[in-house]
Order: sequence, then C-alpha cells, then structure tokens
Amino acid sequence: MWQIIGQGRAVSLLQQSLKAGRLAHAYLLAGPTHVGKMTLAIKLAQALNCEAEEKPCLECTACKKIAAGNHADVIVVGLVQGDNDAEAKVIGIDQIKEVQHAASLPPFEGKHKVFIIDGAELMSTEAANCLLKTLEEPEARVTFILLTTNDRLLLPTVVSRCQRLELTPLPIKEEVEALVANVKIEPERARLLAGLSHGCPGWALAAAQDESTLQNRSEEIIKIAGAINGDLEGRFEYVDKLAAGFSKDRGAVYGTLDMWLDYWRDVLLVKLGSEETVTNIDRRQELIETAGGYRITQIKEFIESIRRTAEMLKQNVNARLALEVMMLDIPIKGGGAKNG
Repeated sequence: MWQIIGQGRAVSLLQQSLKAGRLAHAYLLAGPTHVGKMTLAIKLAQALNCEAEEKPCLECTACKKIAAGNHADVIVVGLVQGDNDAEAKVIGIDQIKEVQHAASLPPFEGKHKVFIIDGAELMSTEAANCLLKTLEEPEARVTFILLTTNDRLLLPTVVSRCQRLELTPLPIKEEVEALVANVKIEPERARLLAGLSHGCPGWALAAAQDESTLQNRSEEIIKIAGAINGDLEGRFEYVDKLAAGFSKDRGAVYGTLDMWLDYWRDVLLVKLGSEETVTNIDRRQELIETAGGYRITQIKEFIESIRRTAEMLKQNVNARLALEVMMLDIPIKGGGAKNG
C-alpha cells in the first residue's frame, strides 16, 4: 500500500525493517528534486502511526491526517522565509532547537513521532551540530528523516548517524508505464512528461494535474527557439527580460537554462541519429530542422557554454553579463551537412 512510483529497493528495505522491528532512528533520503523523497518519508510516517494491521493502510484516521499534513506527531522542517528576506538561505538553529524540544516529549496523538527535515543540506553549521546531539542520543519512538539533493553538503558526522537510502531517477520506459497504469495518462503524453521530468515522477504527476505547467514550458521553448533563430538585438532583448527576473526568482532562471540544455541535447541526439530518445518529443520536427544547420562540434561546444553559464550564475557573477556571453556563443548556422 505504499503506492510509490519506482524506488522498489528503498520501499522493500523499509517494509522489511518495519516487520522485523529494526527501524533506524534516522534515515537520510538522497536524490534529485521530485524523485519521491517526501512521498517516501510521508509513507514511512504513516506506516509508523498506522492503526491497521497492514501498514500503511492509507485509510485510517492517522494515515489520512498525516497525508493532509495535520498530524501533531509528524513535523516537517524546512526553509522559513522571513519578513524582510527575499529568499531564506538556511535552516537555522532555532528551528532545530524547537525540534530537539519536541523530540524530548512523548507522542501526542499517535504511536510515533516523525521529524522530516526537507532540504537537510541547507542547515546552518550550528543547526547541523545541534541536530547531531539529538541523533547521537535518540529518544524512543522518535524517527528523523532527512531529505537532501546533495548529501555531500551535510556534515559527515550527521550522515554517519543516519541510514542512507538513495532514490534514483526512473528509466523513462518504467515511468511511462507507471503514469499510464496508475494515473491513466495517454501514452504519448506520458512519454512527454516522463522525458521532461528526467525520471523524477513527482514533476510529471504535478504537471499532469496542472495544464499551465506544459503551457508555460511551451511558451518558454518558443522564446528559446526565437533567440536561437533571431538576430543579436533580439537575443539581447531576451537576455534583458531573463536577467531582470534573476534577482526575483533565481530558480525560474535556472529552470530556463535547464530548458536550453534539454533543447540542445535533443539537437545533438537528432544529429547523432537518435531522435527517438529526445526529451522534447512534441517538437521533433523543429529539432530535426535545427540540427540540420549545425555541426556536431558546434552543438557540443554550445552545450558546454550553457553549463558554464549555469555554474557562473550559481557563483553570483553578473547575471546579465553571463547570459549575454551565452547568447554570443550561440553557433552560427552553416556546414550542417558535416558531422565533425
């Protein structure tokens, strides 16, 4: 009854530990965004508090309250945006101290207390050291579940106190089958969503339920194609709008660069004769036409330019300058008949 797409190994391990009564007091779920870390953490919290014989049943009062996010003994900790902060940077020590205090108390309405720390790599050093003390002296009937996209950013001592479970992206075929069977999505649409999600079904499920996700993506792809085929003035106008939004929503700009990367990887796949594996399957003909205008070396060099730009933005360089350089790196069409 775990109802999780993929991640059979992690689910099996937790099921066996539950049956044997040998659960760890702390787990570290590592994997990319939307791969299913929070879903698995919630399912484990339900299993620990479920009132039925087969756990989690997903139907008892405890399971339903946990799913709705209003169970007193299941607490999710993450970034908290302050009144004057455009973007919270760390999970602070005050948050972890509150967790420490709550962990010292017995369960209020359930069998087991569960603390889910979302984005555990974002804990400040002080917060991580504070949590370490609790992990070293665990309370009975308390489980910590740390979620992270990069456990290398966590204190090694914190990692060593947790049982690590890695959640990996699903193969596209497996994700498509799951979307068709479990969510009743039409196969062609499921293939598009699975490709765009890069094996992370949480994104595909959210996109399937919100039409605006694919609509916004389609509009952005049109802008990308316009910049590729436009003149320098048009490309710099595109950069102006993109750079203006960077200070307000960096994540959105990183997402746009991911779209650029996907687009040019698809162009490369088409050039290499593997068009059936492209991500943007709904723009296959456009990709074929684009690939015909460039050499393989040009495509590869520009893919590296996009990657460099993303890395530079993460290092707080001038966003407008970095994006303008990327526009200047867009290869000049010609010599498409050659492969080198």
